[in-house]
Amino acid sequence: MKKYLAAVAALIALLATAACGSADSSASRSGDHNQQDVMFAVMMIPHHQQAVEMAEMVEDRGAGTELAQLAKNIKTAQQPEIDKMTGWLKAWDENVPSSGSAMGDHAGHAGMGGMMTDEQMGQLDAAAGPAFEQLWLEMMIEHHEGAIDMAKAQKSGGQYPAALSMADDIIGGQEKEIAQMKKMLGQ
Repeated sequence: MKKYLAAVAALIALLATAACGSADSSASRSGDHNQQDVMFAVMMIPHHQQAVEMAEMVEDRGAGTELAQLAKNIKTAQQPEIDKMTGWLKAWDENVPSSGSAMGDHAGHAGMGGMMTDEQMGQLDAAAGPAFEQLWLEMMIEHHEGAIDMAKAQKSGGQYPAALSMADDIIGGQEKEIAQMKKMLGQ
């Protein structure tokens, strides 16, 4: 019986280790992260959550094809990054920001670069048609600029390789999207 229980315990441990792999468990094995890496994830999660929230607003606005595709691309890129950063924080035994941190509590992050206030999100939610599209583009440009600044801070002070790689991806991807949005605004 003891051999059976030991085998079951070993199997459970193996399965638990494999399950953690989807959350980038290399963070817990390597230990090569610092406080900047933690801050990057803690701040970028609600930042990305707000961008996803803004992207979801486009879905029911009858937006033009280009804006609808851009919003879909933003959501598709940022939700997996949220999931990865959540995995890092869990592996590092750090607190993960709740999903409510960005949804409905924007005032708590007003000092974070590019975050929209509750009032701004309300204005966006109340807008329609071309006014919505223009406001959304202007706000998302500002939002992306804040994310780029946060990613640059990660590049200068972080050390966790996956977080540094994500910072590169954020900078490159969001700079391209800013150029696209400015073009859409006629700038």
